[in-house]
Amino acid sequence: ATTTATGCVNTMTGSVTINIDPLPNAYTVMGGGNYCSGGTGVDVNLSNSDAGVIYQLINGAGPVGTALSGSGSSIDFGMQTVSGIYSVIATKTTTGCTNAMGSTVTVGINPLPTVFTVGGGGNYCAGGAGVHITLSGSNTGITYQLKNGATPVGSALPGTGLALDFGSITGPGTYTVEATNNTTACVNTMSGTANVVVNPLPTVYSVASTSSTYCSGGGGVNIWLNNSDAGITYQLYNGSTTVGSALSGTGSLVNFGYQLAAGSYTVVARNPATGCTNLMASGVTIVVNPLPVVYTVTGGGGYCNGGAGVNIGLSGSNAGVSYQLM
Repeated sequence: ATTTATGCVNTMTGSVTINIDPLPNAYTVMGGGNYCSGGTGVDVNLSNSDAGVIYQLINGAGPVGTALSGSGSSIDFGMQTVSGIYSVIATKTTTGCTNAMGSTVTVGINPLPTVFTVGGGGNYCAGGAGVHITLSGSNTGITYQLKNGATPVGSALPGTGLALDFGSITGPGTYTVEATNNTTACVNTMSGTANVVVNPLPTVYSVASTSSTYCSGGGGVNIWLNNSDAGITYQLYNGSTTVGSALSGTGSLVNFGYQLAAGSYTVVARNPATGCTNLMASGVTIVVNPLPVVYTVTGGGGYCNGGAGVNIGLSGSNAGVSYQLM
């Protein structure tokens, strides 16, 4: 101390020491990134750490979880699900000196594809074209994959902003649609399912008949089906024209009776519950043979006992026909 008027100087008693404590070492904050909404988040970690230093993860200005103690190796702050800019502040436990790590990471949440409704499906008869499955809407930049259980069916369709039709589907099963964002790879399952059921056709049995021809004016040809099933109806056709009413199956032979009209006869079986039909095996072609042309018997008359008799003739005849005098 120096008195300004006299210039006298005196040293004060005691002393103090100032130490400059080093800040915690700065390491790199790593991880972060985007994840799909509803997912488990993304990992945030620190490239290294020091013993005697605690590290607090920060989202914006707020702490996240509990500070972790340094170990001399990297630190993992676990999966983070809240969007924001993440940083880490290190604090030395002995001096209280703090230091913000020299980098940050960002956590973003990508939205899932919009949910639309799966429609269509239904029942169809075996051997048919199948049934259509649709989606009520779509978005550009999204692809939509039809699945039967866990198995993809066909190629994924690009979204158009309109409803989608996956075409005629023939495989039985329960169908869903999975949408994928082409940019973020976020996946979402669309609402609802479509069921496809394949109804079997009626069992095929053989059509039979007593013969294939009869003479004009005769009783016709009897036609039957050699077996049948309960719950199935059987319709006789002559060409494309129905003959009589359909007959119900009994589990045994079905007889359509005697048929007089010439033509090609078939039988179609129908399941009334499903609407499925099936053509029975074989068929019967009936040919009605014409009778011989009628001519006039001529001659006859009286003759004298012991004479040569009288001549009997026929006014005409046809080749291939034999004529018996009776």
